[in-house]
Amino acid sequence: MDLSIIIVNWNTRELLASCLQSVSDNLRATAGLKVETFVVDNASADGSAAMVREHFPWVRLLENGQNAGFAQANNQAIRQSGGRYLLLLNPDTEVRPGALAALFSFMEAHPEAGAAGARLLNTDGSLQPSCTLTPTPGRELWLLLHLDALYPRYARYAMSEWDTGKPRAVEVLKGACLLLRREALDQAGPFDEEYFMYSEEVDLCRRIRLGGWQIYWVPQAEVIHYEGQSTRQVATNMFLHLYQAKLFYFRKNGGRRAAWRYKLVLLAAALPRLALSPLAWLERPPARQRHLALAGRYWQLVRLLPGL
Repeated sequence: MDLSIIIVNWNTRELLASCLQSVSDNLRATAGLKVETFVVDNASADGSAAMVREHFPWVRLLENGQNAGFAQANNQAIRQSGGRYLLLLNPDTEVRPGALAALFSFMEAHPEAGAAGARLLNTDGSLQPSCTLTPTPGRELWLLLHLDALYPRYARYAMSEWDTGKPRAVEVLKGACLLLRREALDQAGPFDEEYFMYSEEVDLCRRIRLGGWQIYWVPQAEVIHYEGQSTRQVATNMFLHLYQAKLFYFRKNGGRRAAWRYKLVLLAAALPRLALSPLAWLERPPARQRHLALAGRYWQLVRLLPGL
């Protein structure tokens, strides 16, 4: 098997159908490749699994009785897959024509590459960040305080200035479209299932690079990403999962001291937002509701911090 495509789904039926159709269209243009496609459905309640069985019978459907999270569900399919390469793809993506062939050809031509990612696009065709620098507490504080508006290069890549005709070595790829070389994954190990959602790809990219492999952004492969469609359904829970996962990442890879530094970063980001939250009552209802909801999430995070 040349390629195993793995899609983890939770309640994104219509988007999953569009994603699978785009995969099918790509595969028809890549004759000669032996490809298998998995969908791991995390107990969706919207008929996702039935839709896959009815309209995409060529997909290997794995149904979970509960939401196992991103890391565990991907590992579930990885263990059953046989591809030399594994493409982890979000259900809220559409693979543009030629993207799968571009990623596969790049990996075949670059044996030093342990992973490669596509050029992610928003629905209007504008560039979406698809890779990041390795996180540090300092970079996280810079982003949370929006200091990247003054000097972005300290905490993130200036992707808008990159040559879109040339692949580029990067530190971390976004998990929305991540092609892994089996050999590199076997060496680095699978996703750490202590992560439920978020930061698991950051952790994996770190281990791949520590193993001596390179990670590349391949702009010739374009993928539209309807970002956050699953997580938007439970925004507060996902907000808390995001920062709990980041804290776990720092504790795992930097020890207790790094974890405490990151707790201080979160506190420094939360306190001014909470202090200014009463000003939201001066705004019109839509903006007021949005800012009060965000303040409520930061308040929950602050209350959780001592026990994390």
